Amino acid sequence: MSPDVDLTTPLPGPHPFRDRLLSLDSRLFEAVAARHWPGADPLLPRLSRAANHGVLWFGAAAALAATRSPRARRAAVRGVASLALASATINTLGKRSVRRPRPALDPVPAVRRLNRQPITTSFPSGHAASAAAFAAGVALESRGLGAAVAPAAAAVALSRVYTGVHFPSDVLAGAALGVGAAYAVRGLVPTRETESPPGRPRPDVPALPDGEGLVVVVNKGSGTPERARALQDVLPAAEMVECEPADVRTGLEKAATRARVLGVCGGDGTVNTAAEIALRHGLPLAVIPGGTLNHFALDLGIEGVGEVVEALRRGDAVRVDVGRFTSGETRGHFLNTFSVGVYPELVRLREHWSPRIGGWPAGVLAALRVLRGDARPVRIGVGGRPRPLWMLFAGNGTYHRRGLAPGRRHDLADGMLDVRVVRGGSHPAPRLLAAAFAGPLSRSPVHSALRVRRLRLDGVAPGTLLAYDGEVIEAEGPVTLEKLPEALTVYRPLPVH
Repeated sequence: MSPDVDLTTPLPGPHPFRDRLLSLDSRLFEAVAARHWPGADPLLPRLSRAANHGVLWFGAAAALAATRSPRARRAAVRGVASLALASATINTLGKRSVRRPRPALDPVPAVRRLNRQPITTSFPSGHAASAAAFAAGVALESRGLGAAVAPAAAAVALSRVYTGVHFPSDVLAGAALGVGAAYAVRGLVPTRETESPPGRPRPDVPALPDGEGLVVVVNKGSGTPERARALQDVLPAAEMVECEPADVRTGLEKAATRARVLGVCGGDGTVNTAAEIALRHGLPLAVIPGGTLNHFALDLGIEGVGEVVEALRRGDAVRVDVGRFTSGETRGHFLNTFSVGVYPELVRLREHWSPRIGGWPAGVLAALRVLRGDARPVRIGVGGRPRPLWMLFAGNGTYHRRGLAPGRRHDLADGMLDVRVVRGGSHPAPRLLAAAFAGPLSRSPVHSALRVRRLRLDGVAPGTLLAYDGEVIEAEGPVTLEKLPEALTVYRPLPVH
């Protein structure tokens, strides 16, 4: 007798509940195998093969990204990230934890069987997990897009039973794991809808059901003038003025003299110019995002034409703060950020290269050039004697970050400047990255953050580059930053109570 056998331990007995579940699983599998669904025999096996290695879902993500819709692109990225997490979990834990054999193919008609049978264990279904993860990830970002993807995901999950490679419980477990992966990704990178609604003052503005009184100036250099034309299709009385980049300011000045509402379509720099003119003329502003980043519009909750049209028709608007800077005789405003240090040089290089290679590639190359080049910290005094700084950043409103998502502003009327300082050192890259990952209102020997209403920067040498809302100028001496609380009225859709 083997010495490893313990005669005092009883042998495993029957498990009635488990046995009943397995019996039910087998009966459901056989019922699906015996059922004939018109059109399913040629379709479902092909769909099952198309989903091998996530190819079907990567193709769907590429199609979403090609729409150029910010929400569709975020949905595509979220769907792929959810799929990747689900697949990693299945391959590292799921398949190795429950080594269930594949079902017998005898009840399955030959026409349905896959040409190449899987060799891994049956529980849980990786295809179902990937399908559910992608569909759920897309749906968490956009319910409409999720509804469009869901039928294909359900069909892929069903195909795994229909072709005889999984029991129904394998598919259900895989789908549950996939949905869980999508929610786990949302925990790391929250969707915009999970943020609390912004508390901003609401002013009285004219409702423009057909757009009469709205004059929109379109920056033709932004590359998305079709968005403004789409707005005119639904607001036919609105006036559209298309301008070359060099003529945008002149076009906005002329439009402001005859408009009840000043509209603008372009990037953050164009919107900054429009805001300055709207402030001077006391006009409300309607923003149509048409640039590469569109930070101001996105923080307002405006991603496309639909939100602007809704706000204009209902007369929904909010008051937002405006940042103001002064350096010598130079004065300007910023809706998003003001910065000094290595970032203005990055902006300058990005704007120089973007007409030739596009905004995103130019931004990446500019960052690599600045961080790997011969950059030197600037000497600036912040509340004391000048000291070397790699960057000083001041946001018009407090930037919040949840999980790994980029920071965004929930409230554009909080009256505060969100100031971040990265101190000088031997090389900018490690310090800038540390500050980026540390988040807001943090302090360390490398960087610090504070919230103030007004800030003076002493010791700024004339000629030092300053960046604001994507524009770059040279300083004329010390710089003063301050807030203009609730100075600008901007259209944006508000919740209906």
